[in-house]
Amino acid sequence: MHAQIVLFDGFDPLDVVAPFEVLHAGGTASGGSLTVELVSAEGAREVVSGTGGLTLRATAALDPERADLVLVPGASGRVGEAEDGAEEVFGEAAVGVPGAAPGPQPAEGGAAPAEAVDQPIPVLIGRTLTTELPALLRAAMDDPSVTVATVCGGSLVLALAGLLEGRHATTHHLGLDLLDATGAHAVRARVVDDGDLVTGAGVTSGLDLALYLLEREAGPRIAHAVEELFAHERRGTVWRDQGPVPAAL
Repeated sequence: MHAQIVLFDGFDPLDVVAPFEVLHAGGTASGGSLTVELVSAEGAREVVSGTGGLTLRATAALDPERADLVLVPGASGRVGEAEDGAEEVFGEAAVGVPGAAPGPQPAEGGAAPAEAVDQPIPVLIGRTLTTELPALLRAAMDDPSVTVATVCGGSLVLALAGLLEGRHATTHHLGLDLLDATGAHAVRARVVDDGDLVTGAGVTSGLDLALYLLEREAGPRIAHAVEELFAHERRGTVWRDQGPVPAAL
């Protein structure tokens, strides 16, 4: 299995690094049956996160035809000023209405813009919609052989691109109402398995989501070995749309 983890300007580093380490260790434990790389919509480049300017390098372009798993992180930034840019992010500019101004693009030579640092999270998520990322994610979602996974606000990137209507998904608890408003079925759970779409809640859920994907794809013995290596016990029940509807408690 080949996994591609997406970087975009303002990404949350923990959303990326935790799944990367779990999947990389899973590849080692499985004798190389799983590989993982960091990618961006623009190709190989340095990508600045939203956390203190921390930079990671995408080594290739996101290519759903080469991937079995595509993982989308959320953004890292301020959460208290979302209303200031709400119209820019969640209004016409965010959905690519003709004439809308795009967000800042990577500078010449592949460097990410300084505007990715210390911005409100909704602004950073909204700007991803003015790049090539939504079209590439649509291609991944349309391919039943590709599993798309998200951590934290990564599901909002998909939802605001119109890719989660009617699907069960989760996100950071502060974004659940927005997720639901896009037409997705928002679930208050740590990890939600909706078949070829697997989503995680808050930022630390990236560990649990990646371990669950490892168990699902490589088997429980591999996942358990990695879990022991990282001294981490998974939290929560993985939610699926199965079984009877629970009565009120």
